[in-house]
Amino acid sequence: MSHRVPLGLDRVPMGEIVDDFKALGLNSVRLPFSDEMIRDERPVTGLAANPALNGLRPLAVFDQVVNALTAAGLGVILNNHTTTTRWCCGVDGNERWNSGQTVQQWLDDWAFIAARYRGNTRVVGADLRNEVRRDVWDDPNWGLGDAHDWAAAAQLAGDRILKDANPDLLIMIEGINWAGIPVDGFWHDRPLLKPVRTLSHTLVRSHKVVYAAHFYSYTGPQHSGATGTGETTDARYRDLGRADLFTVMRDTAGYVTESDRHYTAPVWISEFGIGKDATGADRTWFANTVDFLIDNDLDFAYWPVVGDHVNDQGNQWGLVRYDTAGGARSVTDADDWRGPHWRRLIAATGLTGQVPATRTWSMLRAQHTDANASLRAAADWDGGARKLTCPDDQRLIGISQRGQGALCTDATAADLWQSGTTATRINAQNSTTDWASGYTKYQCPTGQFMIGYSVRGVRLSAVLCAPARLPLAGTGRTLWDDRGDTRPASGEGGDYASGYYKAQCNADEYAAGIAFTTAWSRPGTPDALYCRHL
Repeated sequence: MSHRVPLGLDRVPMGEIVDDFKALGLNSVRLPFSDEMIRDERPVTGLAANPALNGLRPLAVFDQVVNALTAAGLGVILNNHTTTTRWCCGVDGNERWNSGQTVQQWLDDWAFIAARYRGNTRVVGADLRNEVRRDVWDDPNWGLGDAHDWAAAAQLAGDRILKDANPDLLIMIEGINWAGIPVDGFWHDRPLLKPVRTLSHTLVRSHKVVYAAHFYSYTGPQHSGATGTGETTDARYRDLGRADLFTVMRDTAGYVTESDRHYTAPVWISEFGIGKDATGADRTWFANTVDFLIDNDLDFAYWPVVGDHVNDQGNQWGLVRYDTAGGARSVTDADDWRGPHWRRLIAATGLTGQVPATRTWSMLRAQHTDANASLRAAADWDGGARKLTCPDDQRLIGISQRGQGALCTDATAADLWQSGTTATRINAQNSTTDWASGYTKYQCPTGQFMIGYSVRGVRLSAVLCAPARLPLAGTGRTLWDDRGDTRPASGEGGDYASGYYKAQCNADEYAAGIAFTTAWSRPGTPDALYCRHL
């Protein structure tokens, strides 16, 4: 359809398309690419409206599109849409990041494409993969640690981009779009962002995660969107009343914007849309969805911006649609019922500009692999042990009883680590007071605070301490997690180690040490947390 380049270039000069985008009120474009595009050496042909692009390889055309959009003041969000260059989506060989390619190839492709536009500050985001979903045999999952673990793959890609390619990009992580067999009587679901509540991402640079979800009228919470084969009797989104629709959208996506949780992040509805030819319940769904976006101040990307038409027939979905001669029809035309909804969505007030800083909570989980979010600390600071390390601008504030999780924060004292200093591993008894009588205590030296800890199996191995930029000599107290949770009543930080007992200091404290015991046949798990006042 598109000659292996962004849609519409065969019909309209690139500059006109960009002008049409701006006239629609857009400020950014989600620009899809395939992994195949990066290595495709075949010259592009058939772009009659942009003859200078003919003969270029697809990546070179993509470069020019990125430059044209950003030169016009639009932000660009790079979207790894598919592995191969083809229309999406279904059981088509593009279901996952490692469909048709290795994980390493996918990571290398992201490092390449992100670094390619590092000098262009209007390339603002990396949408890691479009609509992760089931293939013929297997479901994607969120946290099982296997080859289908999308949460783990997104962590790898986000860290690789921020460390090796472009530290300024926002990292957009879509939820799981579909899992299960779409047949009545078999389990199936559209999880979207539901798993984020218990397993969120902490990248090596703070404040870079954006979570994303897609909504269309013809799909549903447990409906694949198919008609005929793959169709079930589950409700589609258009079948839900306004209140039920809002509840579903909040529970599967919008809740992530709640404050003071480890998962708190912006939510981007990175695809939603509808055709001009829609009727009845589909129109009602669209109006309600626009209301939800406005009421919750959610960011969005409409799918698709560009479409095609013949005498206003054919593809009715695009916000602007071109015929073969370049004649345009737009959502702003008087006869397009979507226009009033689009205009009120674009005009809606909400947070703009730089958002005021708020305290941050970030979870670490080391159930299957290390959880090292520090750039300054040595990656393997306790060889052979499973390590949990906070981002450099946060401190450790919570632990879990079997060492499977931790909580980090910048509350009260942000970026506490003194510049120019290194972290120190403590793996010997060294407490200054007997804050856990009868237990072995690993405690940071005076003036230092914990940024991480490590375990061998479930036994505590070491704590990692960093010198503070502020004097640290506050009063201390001991919290036990060997028999229940000892967390603030406010619930701040959220449940960062679901299913495990946890100990968590208050927001005006820092973690100074961990105690454990192997006496009485105990396994040496992290049993107590020593909290001191900032």
